[in-house]
Amino acid sequence: MNLKGEPATVGRHCGSNEYVVTPEGVAFYADALEDHNPLWARVAPPLLHHSECYKHLGDWYLKNLFGNLHAQQDWELFAPIPLGATLRTRSTIIDRYSKRGRDYVVNETDCMLASDGRLLVRGRTYQSFLPPRERPAEGGFVVDEESARKKAVRAAFPTATGPDLPTLEKRVDARRCWMFSGPGKNYHTDREEARKLGFPNIVVQGMMSTCFVAQLMQDAFGMGFLEGGRLSLKLTNVLWVDESVRVYGRLRESVREGTRERVHCDVWVEKDDGSRVLLGAASALKS
Repeated sequence: MNLKGEPATVGRHCGSNEYVVTPEGVAFYADALEDHNPLWARVAPPLLHHSECYKHLGDWYLKNLFGNLHAQQDWELFAPIPLGATLRTRSTIIDRYSKRGRDYVVNETDCMLASDGRLLVRGRTYQSFLPPRERPAEGGFVVDEESARKKAVRAAFPTATGPDLPTLEKRVDARRCWMFSGPGKNYHTDREEARKLGFPNIVVQGMMSTCFVAQLMQDAFGMGFLEGGRLSLKLTNVLWVDESVRVYGRLRESVREGTRERVHCDVWVEKDDGSRVLLGAASALKS
């Protein structure tokens, strides 16, 4: 029986799928993200299946979808994804807790080679939910453009003092939202669906900003990111359809890791008005 996320208990297996990595699938991802790295002629983007955890919503989402938000996303890359390979995924609840009036569920999704079980990519998705009693009155919004601009001041970031990575610029229009979060209607692709969940306009899926950061690191470190990259990213503000962002990175330090070196960076994504939609840490191995 599908209990629509209840009980969302730690250790619950949420589902598995298999996929074949095709050139057409890679090309669609590259077009949706405007990420045309030459590496994609040999391997697939590491976040090709960025939203695999959401294929099993009924097994880990809580019942109250009104106002739910993607709070944090971690990625660990262990090896490049080969073109033509068959992948197997596995989704598991690994944590659940309450913080500042919201309920959080953490889903860990592994992407492995079906042939030998080798782990290629692991994602941890922190989703936050409002308790049912906190639903606003009819027509009210959980967050809108004005309230999003009034977020509390946080600690200074970045604190890294090294060289800056080359900046990326992105504009997220409705077509990009549909390619990334479609093909069905949902609050990431359709304004009316967004209003049903407490938002006045299409909410750009938080995973997209994490993919932008992955692109920044791929461009800077190449195979060193695909072979051992890590991202730990907090989603700090809502990005709305038709807004533009810049993606930044700054070198913090380089440390020895076995026979190689790992480069640690501060990374963040800003709107044109300077508000940040994402910030966190990223690292890669030196090629």
